[in-house]
Amino acid sequence: MDMATYVMLGKYTPGVVGEISAKRTKRATAAIRDAGGELKDVYALLGETDLLLIVDFPGTEAAMKTSAALSKLLGVSFITAPAVSG
Repeated sequence: MDMATYVMLGKYTPGVVGEISAKRTKRATAAIRDAGGELKDVYALLGETDLLLIVDFPGTEAAMKTSAALSKLLGVSFITAPAVSG
């Protein structure tokens, strides 16, 4: 199956920073995998954006559904966009 790379930029909603844990990360990774995706890399950031996820998905529909599911699951607001290599 052909996969496309997506960048997910996340911003913690108020009150969830104290809930960060390895267990939540495992649940997020499982949600991505359940949608047919593969988590390639995760970065914590300083500034306006708190998280950067690089994920391969089978298509835009899977990326959008997973973005919404992760927002609900984690309390993180995501902006998800396809990445185009140069």
